[in-house]
Amino acid sequence: MYVRSPERPVVGVDGCKGGWIAVSRDGDGRTACRIHATFETLIASYPADAVLAVDMPIGLPDKIGRAGRGPEALARRHLGERQSSVFAIPSRVAVYAATDPFTTLEKWYEDHRKASDVARRTSDPPRGVSIQAFALFPKIREIDALLRAQPDLRPRVIESHPEAAFWRMNGERAMALPKKIKGRVNPAGMAERRALLAAHGLDGRFLQERCPAGAGADDFLDACAMLLVAGRQARGEAQPFPDPPLQDGHGIPIAIWT
Repeated sequence: MYVRSPERPVVGVDGCKGGWIAVSRDGDGRTACRIHATFETLIASYPADAVLAVDMPIGLPDKIGRAGRGPEALARRHLGERQSSVFAIPSRVAVYAATDPFTTLEKWYEDHRKASDVARRTSDPPRGVSIQAFALFPKIREIDALLRAQPDLRPRVIESHPEAAFWRMNGERAMALPKKIKGRVNPAGMAERRALLAAHGLDGRFLQERCPAGAGADDFLDACAMLLVAGRQARGEAQPFPDPPLQDGHGIPIAIWT
C-alpha cells in the first residue's frame, strides 16, 4: 500500500495485549503493521532516523499539581465527550511504587493502593491513581527506562494520544462517536475513525485488514492515528500541548503532540 511519504520513516505505536502494535511507513511510502513484545525490540526494528509517536505517557514529574503533568488538562479541554480517554498520570515515584509482576488479583489491588498512597503524598491537591492509569504503569516504565538510558531517542520518540490526534485531523473538532461503549468496540465509532484516517492518506484496504494477533482492532486504528502524528512531526508540522513542552527531572520532554 502506498501513500505520500515524509522525508523520514515514521512509526505509530500503541500498547496492546501482545506488547506494542506498530504501524510503520518507510521512505518509499509502504505501510506495514507488526507486534513487538518489548519497546526496546520495537526501537531496534526500525531505522535509526525513524520518528515514533506513541500512545503512552512520556515524562514523569516529581510532583503533580492541580493540572496533573500538564498536557492532559490542555488536551482534554478540546475533546468534549471523549475527554475521559485522557488519563491522569501521577508522579514518577508513584509510577515506580510497585514494580513486581502481578501474580494474583489481590496483588494487583494491593499494588494499586500502594501507588495511590504515594501519588497522594506527591500531589497537591492529593490525588490517587485510577485503575485505568495504573494499568499503564508497566508500559510507561518500559519507555521511561529506555529514554533515560538512551537520551538520543528523546527527539524522535514523542507522546501523543489517539483522540487528540483525531481531533486535529477532524479540523480541531472532537469525534462525534465513542470508539468503545462499556468496554466493547463501537462499530460506528470505528467507521468514523477509519473514514478520517483514509481522508488523511491511509489506504482504505490497509485500514480494513485483519489486525495481528495480540492487538485489538481499536489498538490498530490508534496506532494508525499515531502514524499520522509521527508524519507531521517528521515534517515539522506537529503541535504540542503545552507549547513549548515541559521537562521532567531527567530532562525527558512532557507534551502530547498532535
